[in-house]
Amino acid sequence: MKTRRRAATDHRGRARRRADPHYAREAERYEHPLPSRELVLQTLAEEAVPMDEAALARALGIARREREAFARRLAAMEREGQLLRNRKGALLVAERLHLVAGRVEAHPDGFGFLVPDDGGASLYLGPHEMRQVMHGDRVVARPGGLDRRGRREASIVEVTERAQKRVVGRLHRSRGIWIVAAADRRIQHDILVEPGATGEAKPGQVVTVDLTTYPAPGVQAIGRVVEVLGDYDDPGMEIEIALRKHALPFEFSRAAERIAARFPDELRKADLAGRRDLRELALVTIDGETARDFDDAVYCERAGRGFRLVVAIADVSHYVRHADALDAEARGRGNSVYFPRRVIPMLPEKLSNGLCSLNPDVDRLAMVCDMAVTPRGEITEYEFYPAVIRSHARLTYNRVAAALYGEPRRLDADTRRLAERLQVLDDAFRVLLKERERRGAIDFDTVETELVFDARGKIERIVPVYRNDAHRLIEECMLAANVCASDFLQRRKHPALYRIHEGPTPEKLAALHEFLKGFGLHLGGGEEPHAKDYAKLLERIKQRPDVQLLQTVLLRSLQQAVYSPENVGHFGLAYEHYTHFTSPIRRYPDLLIHRAIKAALAGERYDPGGWVDLGKHCSMTERRADDATRDVVTWLKCYFMKDKVGEEFDGSVSGVASFGIFVALDGIYIEGMVHISELGNDYFEHDAVRHLLRGGRTGKVFRLGDRVRVKLVRVDLEAGHLDFVPA
Repeated sequence: MKTRRRAATDHRGRARRRADPHYAREAERYEHPLPSRELVLQTLAEEAVPMDEAALARALGIARREREAFARRLAAMEREGQLLRNRKGALLVAERLHLVAGRVEAHPDGFGFLVPDDGGASLYLGPHEMRQVMHGDRVVARPGGLDRRGRREASIVEVTERAQKRVVGRLHRSRGIWIVAAADRRIQHDILVEPGATGEAKPGQVVTVDLTTYPAPGVQAIGRVVEVLGDYDDPGMEIEIALRKHALPFEFSRAAERIAARFPDELRKADLAGRRDLRELALVTIDGETARDFDDAVYCERAGRGFRLVVAIADVSHYVRHADALDAEARGRGNSVYFPRRVIPMLPEKLSNGLCSLNPDVDRLAMVCDMAVTPRGEITEYEFYPAVIRSHARLTYNRVAAALYGEPRRLDADTRRLAERLQVLDDAFRVLLKERERRGAIDFDTVETELVFDARGKIERIVPVYRNDAHRLIEECMLAANVCASDFLQRRKHPALYRIHEGPTPEKLAALHEFLKGFGLHLGGGEEPHAKDYAKLLERIKQRPDVQLLQTVLLRSLQQAVYSPENVGHFGLAYEHYTHFTSPIRRYPDLLIHRAIKAALAGERYDPGGWVDLGKHCSMTERRADDATRDVVTWLKCYFMKDKVGEEFDGSVSGVASFGIFVALDGIYIEGMVHISELGNDYFEHDAVRHLLRGGRTGKVFRLGDRVRVKLVRVDLEAGHLDFVPA
């Protein structure tokens, strides 16, 4: 009887799949198409009861060999808020319950927001709701009414996943009770340490705790000390905290280390099979003074009236194979993280600084993009192929700039020997630059800073780092190779992770138009501006005294670049398609592109297992690295300023908020805040469109870019804040 019922269920499932209205779409995307998301939701709605995964699979006729792929599809639908699981693990359709699934984003002031998985508007979570969750937790919530500020509120129904397993913070003792105050200010819960679970830690030290009890109504978070990092102001402690606060992987697994250790120090004959020999070609690397991992080498020669440009990129995919332990480490990290004086590499040092790095005068494996560039800077032909190369010199931006634009008499032997070849490379760069201008790519002129440390590891001074034309030369060569890589895969209809950058949202564009109107300026392009419209406006304002203000507002109007298999082009660079190919030692997306190109050259297809999820993951690891390095730099800058309380400084307003203004100090490139209560005896109205605060009684205005003089009154190292008052 049971067998007949199961057979009938399987028959209905197969019939459902045959009737899937989106079967053609799924068949176009996948070699073995699964039931569409729409059919999954329709089936759950028809059954009208929560279903476990096995029951749903039977209802849709999922074969045993399809179970794993089907489970991945359901997991993706969960992540995007289409499905929910109840406490028993059964699946439900979210819309039918009028519930919203998403991730909690906490604010240091005790409230938070629920960011829905389906991309809808964020919902406000008041302090009462936040008592039961921590930053990053996944929850299911019920939308409610509006609060007094007009924000849509939500009440948490269930916590479905805890994000925080381990927390880093400072250990304190009060009345015999040990607690840990989290270094991440978004975690407002003090964590109670279990009796006898402090180990060797002393009050005031930085520790990590494993959470054993999570917060809930009437319940405090509890944990056990598992690691003592040391005293708060120990050298390098800021990095140790950032690694744990942002959950950055920083120790390689034993399996990954074993694989790396097995590689020889030099190439073997077998490694050269099927590769072109370019060892005689005068390829060179051009990088910063302190660089240790060299991804790319370049060479250029004249070809008639145009150029042959060769960009050789370290062939990391030869060593890091799909799904091995090294690949798992690289995927988890997503990218290398560059802190001041310390690097957390994506790959073990044996590869990142050794076998994969294009060090001078040693044979190395490379993937080459060989391009033909016209006198107009157009790439008419290109070819990708694996090769063996030998870098003829390790050059730096400053040495190349001196050779091309400075004092040739002061050159070292390597640069002097290659001066003629560098001149040809510079000529090619000039035509590529003209094509960039014709294309209308945006080029914001920003100032980066470098921290100079003393022998004790403390900041001695902060200096600006200016890009010279040698930086831009290499940048144009890399852009050319990246565009060719995306074109190569797109022409072969091979899936890829594109580097996409969308234009301004309608809301940001409207605000930008309103802001520019106040300066008598206009951004062309109407409701759909092109990068060229931004570039023209930047050219028009570059001699104005308020250029930094205008440039800042233009930059903030754009969206963030991300990785995605859906190609929507790169707005800022004015490319219809663009991907990352040139840095596989330090970026996982580039490694994926190398594998895809190799597969396409062999007439095959590379499937890393979920391009969409990989795009989201790599975008996340990039933001995670940026946040961690920003934390470290902010802490170091605050430490640099802690003995300067009471001193006065000149600066510019770098940000305007409803609660005050942010001021960037001249010369030392450090930012702090003047609270609105310190601006004068007045009620100040915040104009977000015009980026200003205006006093209702006095009419006094504080606008983005205004010059101000301030006095430093407080340095909060733990919060990373500098507090100023008007001088």
